[in-house]
Amino acid sequence: MSSAHLSRPWDVHRLPSAAGKSFLVTGGNAGIGYFVAEQLAATGAVVVVGSRDRERASAAMASIRSRVPGAQLRHLQLDLADLASVRTVADGLGLDRLDAVVHNAGVALDDPPRRTTKDGHELMFGVNHLGHVALTRGLAPLLSAAPAARIVTVGSFAARSERLDPDDLQSVRDYRPKRAYGRSKLAQMSFAFELDRRLRARGSTVLSLVAHPGGALDSLTPPRAGVHAATLGGRLRGLPAGLLLQGKDRGAWPIVRAVLDPQARGGQLWGPKAFGLRGTPRLESVHAHMTDPALAARLWDASCDGAGVESHLALL
Repeated sequence: MSSAHLSRPWDVHRLPSAAGKSFLVTGGNAGIGYFVAEQLAATGAVVVVGSRDRERASAAMASIRSRVPGAQLRHLQLDLADLASVRTVADGLGLDRLDAVVHNAGVALDDPPRRTTKDGHELMFGVNHLGHVALTRGLAPLLSAAPAARIVTVGSFAARSERLDPDDLQSVRDYRPKRAYGRSKLAQMSFAFELDRRLRARGSTVLSLVAHPGGALDSLTPPRAGVHAATLGGRLRGLPAGLLLQGKDRGAWPIVRAVLDPQARGGQLWGPKAFGLRGTPRLESVHAHMTDPALAARLWDASCDGAGVESHLALL
């Protein structure tokens, strides 16, 4: 790669080629994940859409193909609420290596009661966090086989104001849906930063990064046939919010940069330029409560135990 290419400013509309590479996007059938998959497909890479719903995945892939001629797409049946199935998911990929996985899929509940996964974990913590921990372990051989694979965890603005309670990670004692969601995203982000620290300590070629979409609203998101319908009324109602927030197509930009930018490094946090809410992607400072060593160690052990995986995750 030429020095001129490396020094060229990042352009969200002129992404570097990723021909020959393969990427998995969990929850790639809708929302932020869909636009991450669409944008990555335009780079020439093989993009695997991870989704538990085959019909919705098919609709998403049809939409991507209509906008990206020649897009190389696959569907992976993926249910992050079923840890046993997640741990063996790599067997269904049919790949000999994986250059990046985007941990995007998630559940956000607004109202009680507290719900649980098949394995008995609080639903948001179980799907958003533990499911992706198990997936990381399942994909470890494929990620390690790539020259410089990346694990990109999609964080959230909601994690900034939350704090983890290591004695009640799954909100057993005091369940409040919005807080539980924010804590599940904080757990994801904290785990991702700790993962990179451990990878660096072992000299691994795999990188772990975090990116977040800022304030991304459906009302500001362009329509996609079979995936997202934008009504005129909804667009008009969303116009005032557009001064501070953005659509999910633009919310995908920091995540895509974390996957593709040759100058991105492990342990980084990428987000939108304007107040972390909208705009082109840039590096952000990592908040101290996301990297507290003692808390990270306790979260790590609890996460690996909860996901039913070895503490080293087999990432060498």
